[in-house]
Amino acid sequence: GSSLEPEERRMEPPAVPEEEMPLTVASGPAGCQLFGYVGIEAVLDQMKIKTMKTGFEFNIMVVGQSGLGKSTMVNTLFKSKVSRKASQPGQEERIPKTVQLQSITHVIEEKGVKMKLTVTDTPGFGDQINNENCWDPIIKYINEQYERYLREEILITRKRKIPDTRVHGCVYFVPPTGHWLRPLDLEFMRRLSKIVNVVPVIAKADTLTLEERAEFKQRIQEDLKTHAISVYPQEDFDQDPDDRALNDRIREKIPFAVVGADQEHQVNGKRVLGRKTKWGIIEVENPAHCEFPLLRDLLIRSHLQDLKDITHNVHYESYRVRRLNESNRP
Repeated sequence: GSSLEPEERRMEPPAVPEEEMPLTVASGPAGCQLFGYVGIEAVLDQMKIKTMKTGFEFNIMVVGQSGLGKSTMVNTLFKSKVSRKASQPGQEERIPKTVQLQSITHVIEEKGVKMKLTVTDTPGFGDQINNENCWDPIIKYINEQYERYLREEILITRKRKIPDTRVHGCVYFVPPTGHWLRPLDLEFMRRLSKIVNVVPVIAKADTLTLEERAEFKQRIQEDLKTHAISVYPQEDFDQDPDDRALNDRIREKIPFAVVGADQEHQVNGKRVLGRKTKWGIIEVENPAHCEFPLLRDLLIRSHLQDLKDITHNVHYESYRVRRLNESNRP
């Protein structure tokens, strides 16, 4: 009679919404069929909540001669005054006799996500009459950060979260000569690309015409290929065809021709970041005016985590292996 109905209902499997119907999960050569919704995707929400609580670190280095707009570019990237100007208006700017490294750390927050951002500037680089070995202090600094991380990592009692001061990306500012890369540029990128992710940019690109910019970019790409300099994103580290397709499009555009500005102007009723000239306003976030949006997307919106992963899994790993081999030698 009616007393059996509840039991019969219990025997029926619970209804599964259409979008949660059998999922196939790759496990080895053959896929494994799930009988219903498991909830594996929820791990993404867990990771998001955890990251929002703890925040994350991102360390960027800017290298180039004085007056190429490095501080302005970093301020434009993060839309805040995260990098100090070398000198205030009315003050004389003194060029240091040697390359000095200055790091400034800020915590910036957007929509509940906290990022501990460290910007390392290199005043004095390329500003001397004799620039021989001016990359040495920069290489030393990058290796010191790897060493600091390694010392924390090999402790018996380790911190739950090792402070990460390793440089995740180095933006190299090429002067807008319109001719070719100087021996200094080539030697710096050749040495640095082996230990850090180097992203070259053409600084103050508004000083070049569109034709000069295209020619200069092509010459730089040829120079990099001729001297076997592998800048970020490196072809060797593309993980799958989708990655390769995306990175190939980026590689075609590198070095990005950028213009920095940290002042807003009124254009067609909108406030835009730009540089005001006699002829009009150069909008730094307008792809028709310069390639700053491509640089911002690469460093922050699409490849920030990849920069960190390559730093940890490739550059830091090769440093760690070398150091441990050295310490094991009799």
